Amino acid sequence: MSGEELQTGKPAGRRSALRAFVALAVFIAILVAVYLAQPNDFILYIKAFHVIAVMSWMAGLLYMPRLFIYHSDAERGSAQSETFKMMEQRLLKIIMNPAMMITWVLGLFLAWEVYEFRGGWLHAKIGLVVLLTMVHVLFSRAVRNFAVDGPRRTPRYWRLMNELPTVLMIGIVILVIVKPF
Repeated sequence: MSGEELQTGKPAGRRSALRAFVALAVFIAILVAVYLAQPNDFILYIKAFHVIAVMSWMAGLLYMPRLFIYHSDAERGSAQSETFKMMEQRLLKIIMNPAMMITWVLGLFLAWEVYEFRGGWLHAKIGLVVLLTMVHVLFSRAVRNFAVDGPRRTPRYWRLMNELPTVLMIGIVILVIVKPF
């Protein structure tokens, strides 16, 4: 068995899913322990976990369109195409989906607990996060489309789509740090 087969076969997929599940379980266990302990700086822990989740989600949102660019050039049914399918599905299911959910849960908790959903900057930020979630959904649909060898967008399209998460991230970070209104 070659190194490529070891990484793309079902046993490797199960191992990576198990590792991701264990990492997610540890993350949630730490979060629950902090919640139950309620240290004086509890909100800072929640903010830190929120930032960790956002970073993980953004990493996936920035990497996925790069996979689509290369996948668009791969011949349907080729070993390369099948490898991209596996990579896209694992990235989506093991990293992006859990990170997005944790981002939303902790973000909404902070919006309620710390900011009481007040501030124009917070509403604008939530609006941009909704748009970021829509980009995530678009990428999820593309993963499903690639998985069944459906019609493909051009690499140029995916290069342009690669910029959307970056632009939204810039707006979100400016709103959070500067709080302009």
